[in-house]
Amino acid sequence: MSRYRSGSNSAGTVIAVVADVMAVILGLWILMYLLDANRGNDLVQFVHHAANWLAGWSRDLFTFDEAWARVVAGYGLAAVVYLFVGHAIANRVHRH
Repeated sequence: MSRYRSGSNSAGTVIAVVADVMAVILGLWILMYLLDANRGNDLVQFVHHAANWLAGWSRDLFTFDEAWARVVAGYGLAAVVYLFVGHAIANRVHRH
């Protein structure tokens, strides 16, 4: 039997996928910011608002002089934490 067929493994997979999606949104905002995406565009606005919500706790954690460094550090930290914690929880759920 595959490890992804039982109920707890499905929950672990969902947790990992949610963590991945959160990290992708944060990474996408970093990329859009660095490439100076049009802030008037609906997709850019959606990604920015979602990333702001996800990184609310880390967004202004660092006070670098350069704005791009603050964005990369603040949103990047949130992405790494979500990946690490999400996959750690998913692995724990997979084992039980």
